[in-house]
Amino acid sequence: MTTRRKVLITDTTFRDAHQSLLATRLKSEHMLKIAGLMDQIGFYSMEVWGGATFDSCMRFLDEDPWQRLRDLRKAIPNTRLQMLLRGQNLLGYRHYSDDVVEAFVRKAVENGIDIIRIFDALNDVRNMAKAMQATREAGAHAQATIAYTRSPVHNNDHFLQLGKELVELGADSLVIKDMAGLLSPFDAYELVTKLKELGVPLQLHCHYTSGMASMTYLKAIEAGVDVVDTACSPLALGASQPPTESLVAALKDTQYDTGLSLDLLAEVSAYFKEVKQAYDRPPDEVLSVDTNVLSYQIPGGMISNLASQLASQQASHLLPQVLQEVPRVRKDLGYPPLVTPTSQIVGSQAVVNVLLGERYKMISTEVKNYVRGLYGRPPAAVDAELQKQILGSEKPLDLRPADLLEPQMDTIPPEVKDLVESEEDLLSYLMFPQVAVSFFQCRGLDTPPAVKKTDLSRLNTIDSNFLLELNEISAYPVM
Repeated sequence: MTTRRKVLITDTTFRDAHQSLLATRLKSEHMLKIAGLMDQIGFYSMEVWGGATFDSCMRFLDEDPWQRLRDLRKAIPNTRLQMLLRGQNLLGYRHYSDDVVEAFVRKAVENGIDIIRIFDALNDVRNMAKAMQATREAGAHAQATIAYTRSPVHNNDHFLQLGKELVELGADSLVIKDMAGLLSPFDAYELVTKLKELGVPLQLHCHYTSGMASMTYLKAIEAGVDVVDTACSPLALGASQPPTESLVAALKDTQYDTGLSLDLLAEVSAYFKEVKQAYDRPPDEVLSVDTNVLSYQIPGGMISNLASQLASQQASHLLPQVLQEVPRVRKDLGYPPLVTPTSQIVGSQAVVNVLLGERYKMISTEVKNYVRGLYGRPPAAVDAELQKQILGSEKPLDLRPADLLEPQMDTIPPEVKDLVESEEDLLSYLMFPQVAVSFFQCRGLDTPPAVKKTDLSRLNTIDSNFLLELNEISAYPVM
């Protein structure tokens, strides 16, 4: 007899799916109206928080992200709630001190999170260790992430060694995070087979950008993966995840049957087909398969960011050159995986190189900090000439970047002492100072002010800080 093994599903509709397809704009009210029904379906977990949603709540939706979490926890009492955390970066774009990481994780768990998926853009385990420790101390499940990419230094043996290090750090489970849809079906079978030997549960998260994700899921399931990430079909495919209903139907009456009800899933699907009409339609490249990702390894959301930057400079015709420049910059920087914040760092520098017609004529502050080692240890050596241009005779730092940071939770900065009402508010401020202050000042007003538009003309100065800011708030962040 064939051994039956139920495949578990994590639903990403409330986080990654709308971040990928609706510019992270899904409002809490539209989540809460369907949350109770989704709680009945029987998902292994629901990813509802983290990534870019925290920033977007305050910046664009006039919502308190902490209140969103509390409301969702109340509406979803039976299903594990999951979030995405950028390791020592938390939900921001730089490293934070250990006491901030500890406080944030503790508050996330207190407000309703059960599982924290922790990743680092460079797969530098030093940048994940504190968040993993804090998660377990808070009584939650620490899921350590392997950020999947391809390069001369990234292969399945490399990822297996990374998995071993994460298990030794105390990971409760592992997840393969394939943010660009690069993981092919047969590579997935091999990698899952190897990682399962480490003895912890294994999850797979793929984006559909290349069109391979559903095939990759099936081979991973055959190899023994425990959980896969999917989204409700109206918010699936393209830059999002594979559709839940299709996978459930494909596995029905097999040894991998999920046991989930297609009838309940259909009700949820009908709801989101209607709800998404209230939101701006994303560009075609976000909705469709984009096989350029296999050549340039640029996630669909990142292509949208690059196109937006070039359009603001009346330079859309340069997009093909930028797409070719991104892999070159990535190689120069030691092949970092293209995920926040390295995707923004690499992409913005590629745009500058092309716009100025000369490589590294101007180097962004973020690239300089990266080469200095302030984001962590690159997967491979940085180009020697570029390193010399930035550092001269100095050597890059070889320590955990957060070791350079002083504690920040002891005092409330004077500029916000009259605005901060809780420890959660302080954490919001420390991650997003300007956005949080604007949100605090408008909190409780009957008619909040209109969202401030970004002044795209500032890009004419090619200011490095603005380039990163533009990517942070761009409509389709890469996660």
